[in-house]
Amino acid sequence: MVGNSGKRQGGPEHSPDDPLLWPFAAARLAMDACFWWIDRGSPESADSALSWTTPNAVALELTTMRLRDCTRARSGHPALVCAPYALHRALIADFAPGHSVVQSLREGGIERVYLTDWRSAAPGMRYLSIDSYLGDLNVAIDEIGAPVDLVGLCQGGWLSLLYAARFPAKVRRLVLAGAPVDLSIDSALSRLARSTPAAVYDQLVARGGGNVSGEEMLRLWSKAPSREDIAAALQKDISDEEGAALLARFDRWNTETLNLPGTYYLEIVNWIFRENRIASGNFTALGRKIHLKDVKAPVFLLAGLGDNVVPAAQALATAGLLGTPPAFIAAASEPSNHLGLFMGAHTHAHAWPRIAEWLRDDLSGVLARSA
Repeated sequence: MVGNSGKRQGGPEHSPDDPLLWPFAAARLAMDACFWWIDRGSPESADSALSWTTPNAVALELTTMRLRDCTRARSGHPALVCAPYALHRALIADFAPGHSVVQSLREGGIERVYLTDWRSAAPGMRYLSIDSYLGDLNVAIDEIGAPVDLVGLCQGGWLSLLYAARFPAKVRRLVLAGAPVDLSIDSALSRLARSTPAAVYDQLVARGGGNVSGEEMLRLWSKAPSREDIAAALQKDISDEEGAALLARFDRWNTETLNLPGTYYLEIVNWIFRENRIASGNFTALGRKIHLKDVKAPVFLLAGLGDNVVPAAQALATAGLLGTPPAFIAAASEPSNHLGLFMGAHTHAHAWPRIAEWLRDDLSGVLARSA
């Protein structure tokens, strides 16, 4: 339950607030946490959760995801939104009218929009790895028809970047929004991952029977977002009737967690956040060492000036790691916290229409504006 103060009752009170930090903060808490089991009833299936904002159809059923087809027409280049897989549903990319990446892209003239709807990890998925997710992403893109415009949100950003480096001919343009890539640049995410002994993460996976339990993360989490936190993420006054509905929807989304495969989770923690393998050129994806200089497609970087999860300096530093000519790199820094990059009304009124326009432009237009 959430009290009036916004704190979740019954747990420790010293963890970061942002829901996307759960997988890392909860591991730290596991060192000394006692289980304060609350009667929450049976966890709901991801299938029975909140409805989508944008009408869609399931184009493909894969082990790791449902590929959702949000297409309005069959013209133009396809855009695939790669949602973060960090304990929350892909509804983060299609949260509500005026707060939806999918909707903003469609209203910005992108007729063919698809979305990775990641599945909650069942016991049989515990050995799935980052390669498993890259492999299914490759199948999804082949189904859509390469090359695609790949739009990576937060942890969906580094996955999209790995894919673009592994299969450069299959990505026409790349959008990275609040994406952690170079973890040598200080952030709350990198500090949490590195300050916890590796054995603690192993213990967390073992307690989940080989997976990381989203329900356990919720129990261990010390603080639910307050009304002020949610208003900042949505960039909207939530004191009226419409705001109350958004508040209830956010709280429901925030408490409906997904499980993560243990192998995948430990690879993220160790290879990406502790060892910084992507930025340092030491990551192997689907049998081939990844070189970010192989990414030469036009890139758009979106950063939040108030983002304490992936600071703007970290989000924008990715530009220097790529092989994309500087003239073909666009960037925007918004007055936003982390969740506000994906859900914020102001961000959707300003940054995402610009991104949609950038995706529609021909290369000469991109070059002219970037010169």
